[in-house]
Amino acid sequence: MSVPEIIAVALGLANILLLVWRSIWNYPFGIAMVCLYAWIFFHARLYSDTLLQIFFLILNAYGWFHWSRASDGGEVPVRMLTARSRSIAIVGVAAASLIWGSAMARWTDAAAPYWDGTIAMLSVLSQFLLAKRFVENWIGWILVDCLAIMLFWTRGLQLTAGLYVVFLVLSVAGLREWLRARAQHV
Repeated sequence: MSVPEIIAVALGLANILLLVWRSIWNYPFGIAMVCLYAWIFFHARLYSDTLLQIFFLILNAYGWFHWSRASDGGEVPVRMLTARSRSIAIVGVAAASLIWGSAMARWTDAAAPYWDGTIAMLSVLSQFLLAKRFVENWIGWILVDCLAIMLFWTRGLQLTAGLYVVFLVLSVAGLREWLRARAQHV
């Protein structure tokens, strides 16, 4: 446990709480968190997660812009994927995970290339769905959280694993809240 990890955890908690409440103010906390976690994960040799943080930085900026255009000054409206879009997302993330994990295994000394790669690709999809305000982003985050808890614990990042336990609980709450919000606006 390090000071940067403690700060990243605090930023992450603020970020996800604001996401559950559909507040646009989640984005400044998310941007600060991903910058710090890029450094942490690089030093833990979790290269997929390091690169993922850079992607998150870009997608957080995009999401902030996208949400600012959709917001009525408060909570942003949410929507659902079509069945076809869900199927494409599942097949796409499975293929991308296999390709990315293979690349990490072949060209780096990554500690857990396939496990880390799956978390990375599922996170990419979930973050994109979040930026576009799709309810299904929470299902992706629930899967990411379950996988990440185990990976980070085994890599000696117990505090971050603990954060992902909290993320898991909040992701379930986020799914329930967004489904409720969706049902009110249909």
